[in-house]
Amino acid sequence: MKTIDIFQLAIEKKASDIFIIAGRPLSFKIMGDIVSYDDIQLSADDTYGIIYDIFKVANQESLDELSTEGDVDFSFSLPKLGRFRVSAYKQRNSFAAVIRVVLFELPDPVKLGIPDVVMNLHSKTKGLILITGPAGSGKSTTLACLIDKINTERNCHIMTFEDPIEYIHKHKRSIVSQREISTDSKSYISSLRSSLRQAPDVMLIGEMRDLETIEIALTAAETGHLVLSTLHTTGAANTIDRIIDVFPSNQQQQVRIQLSMQLQAVISQHLIPSPVRGRAAAFEVMLSTNAVSNLIRESKVHQLNSVIYSSEGKGMKSMDTSIYELYKNGIISKENAVLHSIDPDLMLKLLNKQ
Repeated sequence: MKTIDIFQLAIEKKASDIFIIAGRPLSFKIMGDIVSYDDIQLSADDTYGIIYDIFKVANQESLDELSTEGDVDFSFSLPKLGRFRVSAYKQRNSFAAVIRVVLFELPDPVKLGIPDVVMNLHSKTKGLILITGPAGSGKSTTLACLIDKINTERNCHIMTFEDPIEYIHKHKRSIVSQREISTDSKSYISSLRSSLRQAPDVMLIGEMRDLETIEIALTAAETGHLVLSTLHTTGAANTIDRIIDVFPSNQQQQVRIQLSMQLQAVISQHLIPSPVRGRAAAFEVMLSTNAVSNLIRESKVHQLNSVIYSSEGKGMKSMDTSIYELYKNGIISKENAVLHSIDPDLMLKLLNKQ
């Protein structure tokens, strides 16, 4: 099979990922399940040849960096097909790759089940909005939907900093500058520092991955920018703790104060298998209120879950409430509702009352 045919097949199968790994047949992730293309296991020579061809198609210089560093990430587009995010790496002394498939058209938030309260965050003009969840939970997709909403509704300068770029945004009412780390800039840090001189109104940071990135994000939010970013955390309380714990102990109280003033929302999401949608997203939503700000400032983050539960009629929503609603609407099964809930025993009791 030609390399270009692999990408064509992935689009036809509506796959989210392509797996090229020695000792296993060519595989696709479809609706959350990994499915083999055939019964022919790829050899180390096979994976080398396929990945070599991918580098050529993507106009990457050579496999030298992959051989030397052990892993390399990049993205590229194929006309009339889609955009592909490649993570190539070495394993068991052979080359392997996992390729994320991204269609050219931007996703529809309604079809994805993104709540209105999340999409309404596009109207915020300053502060920090965080989308959190494990890898593969759809954080980048939710961010893309929010950026597209801002692009459609507002007249401003949007700057994105991604590694790599996943969704391409056309200029609509706004100007959209998209910078890919390593291609358009050396690092997140250098691009973010220079961006403050480039008149951004909205900044999307692909991931707040270290202390310096978080510091710049907080500074940008403090100076009147709207900053959107992601973290690999689950739940609002864990997210706040993760940010604070990155800093030295002598700075943590100052960071609590900054977060209490700048945080607009924390959206945590999780994908659950669904017979209706393939995978359905459940969302925990925490919005900034006086009560939330006070708990963050006073280092009582463990009480945030109680505030979310008590404010569910005011736009906030707990993860288990979101999961229960998916079950109630026939989108997920009872088994998956219990399996993916935060409190399985309480969820089971609630479902048994139905």
